[in-house]
Amino acid sequence: MPLIKLETSAELTEEKKAELLPILSRTISEEIGKPETYVMVTLSQCGIMMSGTEQPAAFADVRSIGGLTHDVNKAISDRICTLLKDKLGIPPDRVYLNFTDIARSHWGWNRSTFG
Repeated sequence: MPLIKLETSAELTEEKKAELLPILSRTISEEIGKPETYVMVTLSQCGIMMSGTEQPAAFADVRSIGGLTHDVNKAISDRICTLLKDKLGIPPDRVYLNFTDIARSHWGWNRSTFG
């Protein structure tokens, strides 16, 4: 049930997507402390304007039922920003991340909810 939805204006080839998806999944699992079998990752290219320019940027929406703390969020931010800089050339100051803790009863799965 942890989810990271990453949108970027950087070019995403199929090879780049195939490289990034497992790294993002593993990162979220390790930092939040939830089994990777529950992690979902979406990755898409889109138009983004940030700070008045269209230079490469990214937005990551991270959601989970529990596990999101001040320290965990900082660690995820650091790892995601480093990954995006290394793999897509996006400077960390062109990345926004949003962290949302979801109530168990507000997350559906397998014809039910987690709570």
